[in-house]
Amino acid sequence: MNRDSNLYTFLFATIMVLVVASALAFTASSLKDLQAENVRKEKMQNILSTIGIQTDREKAGTLYQEYIQNEIALTSDGSVDSSVDAFDLKLNNELKKPVAEQRFPLYEANVDGTQYYVVPLRGAGLWNAIWGYIALKADKNTIQGVVFDHTGETAGLGAEITQAWFQERFVNEKIFDNYGNLVGIQVSKTNNDPNNTDKEDHEVDAISGATITGDGVTDMIYERLTHYLPYFNKTEQPIALNQ
Repeated sequence: MNRDSNLYTFLFATIMVLVVASALAFTASSLKDLQAENVRKEKMQNILSTIGIQTDREKAGTLYQEYIQNEIALTSDGSVDSSVDAFDLKLNNELKKPVAEQRFPLYEANVDGTQYYVVPLRGAGLWNAIWGYIALKADKNTIQGVVFDHTGETAGLGAEITQAWFQERFVNEKIFDNYGNLVGIQVSKTNNDPNNTDKEDHEVDAISGATITGDGVTDMIYERLTHYLPYFNKTEQPIALNQ
């Protein structure tokens, strides 16, 4: 075949496209399981981080098995749905369902004899989804730790919710008022406690210039925790539902 002909050029280009496409498809397929495992380990890292256990990705699985005692999927009335794998639940899919059909994952942890409850979070920021985890101490009122992440918040502004200095503001804050009503934590630009010494005010200082993202964090925490009240009220230390 004449290598200078249009037919040769067309056939050569077609073969190269097929070869490259096949190679890319094979590579993507080969890496799929590895990518999925990395996502699982990162999720374990985030859950562990909220209860004060810092680890790299390789050790996450071992430490997760050591400290996370129970993974449960709750219904809207606080019952446990044992047919659902809580760890594999995806909140972005659950939120598309009516509340009565949603399942709410809860991770119960024990660190040196101290009980914690880790609740996954998901909400909306300025530009796209925000998500994370919040760990409550045994009283189901005091925050042990939080982790936040986002899809596309503004760098240097809303994206700062991923920074340790912002997340540390939530530690030891209370999510219930003195009457047992869920009030959550408000990310407030009018907070009168910039040093975050008052842990009874249900507020943390907002990020300058990131009001909408901060409001998204406020709403996300309150909305998600609301669904866990029926389950928490079934435990030994009942918490009043909002009146």
